Amino acid sequence: MPKTVTDSQTVRVTILGTGTSTGVPVLTCDCEVCTSSNPKDRRLRCSCFVSVGDVNLLIDAGPDFRQQAMRAEIKQVDAVLITHHHFDHVVGLDDLRPFLFDKRTKIPCFTVGTSAAALRNMFGYIFRDGSYPGVPRLELHEVEGPFVVSNRSGNGQSVEVTPIPAVHGSLHVLGFRIGRFAYMTDVSDIPYASMGLLEDLDVLVLDALRDRPHPMHMTIEQSITLAKSIGARKTYFTHMSHEILHTELEARLPQGMAPAFDGLQFEAGL
Repeated sequence: MPKTVTDSQTVRVTILGTGTSTGVPVLTCDCEVCTSSNPKDRRLRCSCFVSVGDVNLLIDAGPDFRQQAMRAEIKQVDAVLITHHHFDHVVGLDDLRPFLFDKRTKIPCFTVGTSAAALRNMFGYIFRDGSYPGVPRLELHEVEGPFVVSNRSGNGQSVEVTPIPAVHGSLHVLGFRIGRFAYMTDVSDIPYASMGLLEDLDVLVLDALRDRPHPMHMTIEQSITLAKSIGARKTYFTHMSHEILHTELEARLPQGMAPAFDGLQFEAGL
């Protein structure tokens, strides 16, 4: 039987990207944010890397994943947690091939059923027919409740992940909780039934696109209100557009809340 990671270990998190689907700076744009010299205003597409003991979890693999993995010096991926199937969250899945050169054990990819169906169509050569030589050995798993991820090296460690159902406009998506850390990007609302899964958090990472309303995302004010309801000891906002200047948002947020930035690292309890 796999040995569960002990309570004495921590959840170590690296935020790989905090930008919306275009990234920031936005191509052709010369606004204040896109021309900012503050490195915290440069936002790759949203992704997150989580380590518990020797178990390493990647949340989403977008078009910037290769660059993010090199910068964060990621050496091992034991599973991919996919929030949803939009381009900016999954198109980097093929870049996982190098993580399979030495370890041929398949990398499991966990997501909601609707996204799994879409991924089988988007990446038929990976998930359906294996027709491409050197195809990355990824394996889709449709999840409806908590699941366990084990270390692919075979040393017996494992960690429990709790999926958090949410909505992104009309699309069903997932957030993920590992220990006392939760990651909720690309959400326009979190249903009441999911709120109980977000109790007693050390750190919450939450969608906050911009000040203007958007049908698929929460505004800054909506995110602040929801973060207060959840009551995490620290909340970071992510998936921010080029309408958000880091220093200005940082200055107006309540205590215990802050804009995330690419490369941010922190720990939470298991």
